[in-house]
Amino acid sequence: MAAFGAKDVKELREKTGAGMMDCKKALTESNGDVEAAVDFLRKKGLAAAAKKASRVAAEGLIGAVVEGNVGALVEINCETDFVAKNADFQNFVKTVSNHVIGSSAADVDTLRAETVDGKTIQEHVQELTLKIGEKIDVRRFAKATLSGEGKIGSYVHGGKIGVLVEVNTESADQAKSDDFAELVNDLCLHVAAADPKFMTADQIDEDFKKREADVYRAQLLEQGKPENMIDNIIKGKLNKLASEVCLMDQKFVKNPDLSIAKLIKEYEGKVGGKITVQNFHKMNLGEGIEKKEDNLAEEVAKMTQA
Repeated sequence: MAAFGAKDVKELREKTGAGMMDCKKALTESNGDVEAAVDFLRKKGLAAAAKKASRVAAEGLIGAVVEGNVGALVEINCETDFVAKNADFQNFVKTVSNHVIGSSAADVDTLRAETVDGKTIQEHVQELTLKIGEKIDVRRFAKATLSGEGKIGSYVHGGKIGVLVEVNTESADQAKSDDFAELVNDLCLHVAAADPKFMTADQIDEDFKKREADVYRAQLLEQGKPENMIDNIIKGKLNKLASEVCLMDQKFVKNPDLSIAKLIKEYEGKVGGKITVQNFHKMNLGEGIEKKEDNLAEEVAKMTQA
């Protein structure tokens, strides 16, 4: 029996990016010699995924699933939009999204270590990376759990934008009404289009206000506004901030004459009970990832020179 432990398996996984079972087999075949195990995996083509780990994966898909009172959003990245259209990749996004519904994972690292169909999600990632030939990354997820009566709405726009909205009403009958379903759907579309950051004005934190004020100040100075007027202009802009970034204060994208708060009031009359937006989640694909900009002419020139 080969002498190796969990530490050796971990080291081999970090060196190669191969799955846990493949690492165990490699260590067994190489009698616990990690370097020999690396060579074993390279010969089998199972260490190739590690070479792709440093690439930028900013494309991909956002998946959304709602089952009863639980909803999930998942962002899974790849390197190109072409792979995002691959059936194996799309099925993997569906599998992970469905898994999140029943998962108790508090963060994405824990999620990656959870098991689906006998393998960890990260092991599935490694296999898919090898099969497809691009870096794959389960980047983040969000989960919504509705308390009380109501509905969780979901919307995915072209795989690039994902939204969950949790909406409560007073009774199960109200929650089943067509009017309530219409409102929940419209709220999802609005969140996708208007990109609110907070629910109400009292939730806007001071750091956010300061960042916005700094941006306003720089813009006003660039425009040549007198410095003695800038503070008052900034104050006025901050007073209007809620209508730009708070869901309840935003103008409804389908009817700018209505704020979202007033829209909800209208639907309360239709369904016959109070309606409360409990929470919302939005994901933009690749948000915060620095994408590599390729210049085809430059690439061809480099290859020709080489």
